[in-house]
Amino acid sequence: MYTYQAFGDRYVLSLENHVEITKAMTMFCEEKQIKAGVIHGIGAVGKATLRFFDPHTKQYIDKTFQEQMEIACLIGNISQKEGKPYLHLHIALGRSDYSALAGHLLEATLSGAGEFVIEAFEGSLERYYNTSIGLNLYQLRK
Repeated sequence: MYTYQAFGDRYVLSLENHVEITKAMTMFCEEKQIKAGVIHGIGAVGKATLRFFDPHTKQYIDKTFQEQMEIACLIGNISQKEGKPYLHLHIALGRSDYSALAGHLLEATLSGAGEFVIEAFEGSLERYYNTSIGLNLYQLRK
């Protein structure tokens, strides 16, 4: 599913073609017991489901795009929710007509290369569901 090389608390991760990005990165975080950190990367996908949060309904609106697209930028963070890795990822995707799509990444399947860097932090960041906002927020220590 992936190969990687460690550089201290940073990992350079190469995902295999046709792998679902969020699934592979979640598995990597479980394997390496990464409970807090950041992610960034580039690559190409053939299918992606993006989400847009509507604060009035407190619901995500999902839309799937199935075409060859370049990952112009993937950025996000790693935390924990209910003892499991929680990846919060945003992505900008370039289309063949040079227009771009962007949003919260639910899932995407590689179609070509996927090159990512994960920086692990010491300790753990926890999340909780905030009912008044409708989002999973950091539970930070005061």
